Amino acid sequence: MASEIIETPPIGNAWLAGLGSATAMALLDWEQTHADVLLADVFGYHALQLGWPALDSLRANRMPHRWNAGAEYESPGQAPQSCLEGLWMDSRAWPWPAESLDLVVLPHTLEQSADAHACLREVERVLIPEGQLFITGINPWSLWGWRQSHFVRQRRAADPQGHAGQLLSCNRLRDWLGLLGFEVQVVQFGGWAPAVQSERWRKRWLWLDRLGQRWWPILGGAYLIVATKRVPGGRLLTSRPWRKVRSAASSTVPVARTDASAGHPRP
Repeated sequence: MASEIIETPPIGNAWLAGLGSATAMALLDWEQTHADVLLADVFGYHALQLGWPALDSLRANRMPHRWNAGAEYESPGQAPQSCLEGLWMDSRAWPWPAESLDLVVLPHTLEQSADAHACLREVERVLIPEGQLFITGINPWSLWGWRQSHFVRQRRAADPQGHAGQLLSCNRLRDWLGLLGFEVQVVQFGGWAPAVQSERWRKRWLWLDRLGQRWWPILGGAYLIVATKRVPGGRLLTSRPWRKVRSAASSTVPVARTDASAGHPRP
């Protein structure tokens, strides 16, 4: 009896090629599921996803204006129809005016951008107060991160002049977001099974996902962060009531009592 052959379709992302096609597809499904749940009720008018067109993170969102933009590190063959219409941008310099977007999604964008700090500063600039930010990345302190680090070193050796990418830990991103005035609302990890090419072998390691989710969640292969932009507002300080100072003329002055005033005769 011939064994069943399980084929994994390509994901169209060179950055995740080091994880293997089966693991990359599992990562795509995990991020898609959480994006549908976490971004479905985000209210606003303008939403943007930058990078990884295979992930349709805004499909469950109900904003009237939603865009999927291609980044400078992606090839035109990876872009969806929205990007082919001309929606391409540099992750370090955004064409939107300040406080014009309600939701921004960065699926592995900071890892591939040549300047992750500049990208986050642009996100802080274009988001409105109380705007939402959705970030995904590969955890460097995991089995996936170890394999992806090896893949990054290979890319750097093949092209020393180009940008091979970088792995950013969840704690580092939380520090950066805190400095920019973001408040982290949700942090989730996923993917504890080893990164493999074959779908059959990936299913054999699924029991590690159940154990990892319970016993070592911070060692998951991927993470997602949902943060809110906080802008301190003005506060009306109530003044203290005026202190009433009693007049010196109306104040009583103690007077020594004499015997005559007391009504007792002198002896």
